[in-house]
Amino acid sequence: MSRRMTNLDIVREGDTFPYRSQEPEALAALTARLHTLVAPGGQPLGYMLDEVVAQLVAVPEAVRGAVVVDAGARTVRAFEQASEPERSARVAALMRHWRERRAFAILRGWRDEPWPVYGAGGRLLYTVERSATGLLGVARYGVHMTGYVRDPAASRGLRLWVPRRAASKSTYPGMLDNTVAGGLVAGEDPFACVVREADEEADIPAALMRERARFAGQITYIHITDERAGGEAGQIYPETQWLYEIELPAGFRPTPKDGEVAEFYLLTVEEVQEELARGRFKPNCGLVLLDFFIRHKILTAENEPDYAEIVQRLHRRLPFPGPSLSPSNYKNENQD
Repeated sequence: MSRRMTNLDIVREGDTFPYRSQEPEALAALTARLHTLVAPGGQPLGYMLDEVVAQLVAVPEAVRGAVVVDAGARTVRAFEQASEPERSARVAALMRHWRERRAFAILRGWRDEPWPVYGAGGRLLYTVERSATGLLGVARYGVHMTGYVRDPAASRGLRLWVPRRAASKSTYPGMLDNTVAGGLVAGEDPFACVVREADEEADIPAALMRERARFAGQITYIHITDERAGGEAGQIYPETQWLYEIELPAGFRPTPKDGEVAEFYLLTVEEVQEELARGRFKPNCGLVLLDFFIRHKILTAENEPDYAEIVQRLHRRLPFPGPSLSPSNYKNENQD
């Protein structure tokens, strides 16, 4: 990227879906080629591209089950079997059908990870293969953790551990990332997820996580994918991320373990800001880091003219239901 990005540019790259109040024409143009996937009763569940809807209705009903498309309301009803296992099985059959026929390039990144789709009241409606969530445009849930060390010699008194994604990754290969990140599979608690991901991606022991990792809030946004995400561009990703941070011991070094990370760098705040400005971070990681900077008073209303819009866009109101979790599901048991 030749032009340096401002902090607001970084947020807008991650939170891409147009706002009605700010971009009415862009929103109208986008929604003109979307259908809303709805549950019985009309609860919105996801944003589906018209071309995905066309592929859906072309699949034999014996595979996909009953589908009702309302062209006037631009809604789709599907996967309404009597029980969650039946609904999940129907979604899985559809995705396998598309994968076997190479209907969508995004399914080349098949992960065998069932991601949850929730209805009203946080009820699990069904699960969907991780790589296929963008085809339905349903909400996605994950965890991101920023690891840092105290360093009195650094201008801000700390340095951040930043990984580079492996070149073999199907999504955003070679880009910079947050210290640890991952998606919630169905039935998984956020804190359990971040402990698992810390072990798998950075070889951070579970005991160290339970001692030091702290829940730091959430961010919400709606991202529209580009070619870096793998597969078809333009898919809608409404996302909620549970954020964690951990002050690591000065002598501890995260180590790549599962092949998803090429290497880790220990960077100053200024070095991280420079890499952000050059567009070298995965888009949603930029949002996570800006939120970290806000929490640590590095980014403030006094030094950032777009502070109010940045904060607002980091906590976008999503139109889709999510899980019903108590604090015990996402906080470290050692955290107040």
